[in-house]
Amino acid sequence: MNRRKAAIAAAGTIAAGALTAGLISVPSAVAEDSSGPQARSGKHAGAAEARGVRKAAARAARAGIDWKDCPADWGIRDGVQCGWVTVPLDYAKPNGKKIRLAVDRARSTGGTAKRQGSLVYNPGGPGGSGLYFPARIPDKNPLWAKAATAYDFVGFDPRGVGHSAPVSCADPQEWVKAPKADPVPDSEADKRAQRKLAKEYADGCQERSGELLPQLTTPNAARDLDVIRAALGDKKLNYLGVSYGTYMGAVYAELFPRHIRRMITDSIVNPSRRKIWYDVNLDQDVAFQTRWNDWKKWVAEHDDVYGIGSTPEKVEAAWRKLRATAKKHPIGGKVGPAELLGVFQSAPYYDSAWARVASVWSAYLNGDEQPLIDAGAPDMSDVAGNKASENGNAVYNAVECNDAKWPSRWRTWDRDNTRLHAKYPFLTWANAWMNYPCAVWPVKQHRPLEIRAKTSYPVLMVQATRDAATPYPGGVELHKRLKGSRLITEKGAGSHGITNLKNPCINERVDAYLLQGTVDRKDVTCAPHATPEPVKSPAKAAAKAEAAAVPTMVP
Repeated sequence: MNRRKAAIAAAGTIAAGALTAGLISVPSAVAEDSSGPQARSGKHAGAAEARGVRKAAARAARAGIDWKDCPADWGIRDGVQCGWVTVPLDYAKPNGKKIRLAVDRARSTGGTAKRQGSLVYNPGGPGGSGLYFPARIPDKNPLWAKAATAYDFVGFDPRGVGHSAPVSCADPQEWVKAPKADPVPDSEADKRAQRKLAKEYADGCQERSGELLPQLTTPNAARDLDVIRAALGDKKLNYLGVSYGTYMGAVYAELFPRHIRRMITDSIVNPSRRKIWYDVNLDQDVAFQTRWNDWKKWVAEHDDVYGIGSTPEKVEAAWRKLRATAKKHPIGGKVGPAELLGVFQSAPYYDSAWARVASVWSAYLNGDEQPLIDAGAPDMSDVAGNKASENGNAVYNAVECNDAKWPSRWRTWDRDNTRLHAKYPFLTWANAWMNYPCAVWPVKQHRPLEIRAKTSYPVLMVQATRDAATPYPGGVELHKRLKGSRLITEKGAGSHGITNLKNPCINERVDAYLLQGTVDRKDVTCAPHATPEPVKSPAKAAAKAEAAAVPTMVP
């Protein structure tokens, strides 16, 4: 569930219009039965959807993927090829309208003798693009060099995202404008204003995204994943899912338990029906506060570098002062409390951001506002980037709002978030407004799948105990629900997306699983990866963070 939570559902000019881009028609075809027993029976998905995905997968297997050089404006580096996979808009109507999903790949490095298939990646969100994953091969990423000998690395834009029939809920240029209102309300009037914005945003989703909006669900994303598998020519799926990508993987495991060859879930969403999605987000509020406190302690330990505060309490006091200052006089006219949160929340998300955020803050305290303005203010000239950001936010809301029934009574939201904010103030109200469109959502909300599957091969799970975005109990819960799975716990660590961090205890087991198919006889606990080193210069800290970054956050 990676995204910029501080990008609260923004006020914007809502233009009417239905989504038509990317919709095509193809002839019908008779398909062979190629899915697992639960999909065949229609127990969870419905018989029509089960038949539809079998038809679509058979068609995709026959068509394959026409790999070509990637379009120049996609920003994909050399050494990666791009293509398209066609899927039904509605799996209950497989011969009806279709959408095309953008996919890309980098070929394995070990030759035909070592190749084991494709490794398909989803970075999370909902709303994240996986198209940057294959670059780990031509970039010679050392953590993935061994896996690259055996697998083509494959990324894709899920339905609604990026190049895959993208959806929208607001005019992107209006949506990114700043400063936005402080997400922490001072009055009932503030709450009414935020609720009004959320209703306008939800209505905008229906007006701007048309017939695709109701079809943006995790089960449909999992069905798309199986069609991609078939188009790649793989009999079974090799998959790496991070954050929300773990829930996509869990739903895939429930719908297609016999189609799994290798599956890694990294930083795991709690798949309990009771948790998806309202309670998952409430749990985040607690976990983000915990990890925020970890970061404050680290900043205080390096007060000789940053000069922010010599104790966590002093760092917290400095943070509250910064928020109050930005609320009264937005920094650079653009960076208020909401924009500050967009900058500072990356520290609880990722260890790689610790030094960058601290250095930007330190520069501000020493009289240089520009790094903080650059980090927090929107770039109105970046039209493409703003469009991608709004699109990611739209898909996030669409999928989570469609997947499950959310409380519709404001009294429930007000009670829960007021209570949580009293003890966990860092993210609570911003998270509430991010999700409040789901309380007034204009299309049907579904009941989540019950995830309890025995897969054709053990699923390997990786989870840090102090992860803010996907709290540790979620990993334990999925582990209980997928029979035969193995859980690697990184104890005392809290970064998100840890398979791309250097920790031999984890890295070596991931390689062994992908290359030899081996898992430990029992679950494993690993010591934490190295604690970040302080870097005072904002430019150097930013460069270091960029070098360490993994594509798991929605822009």
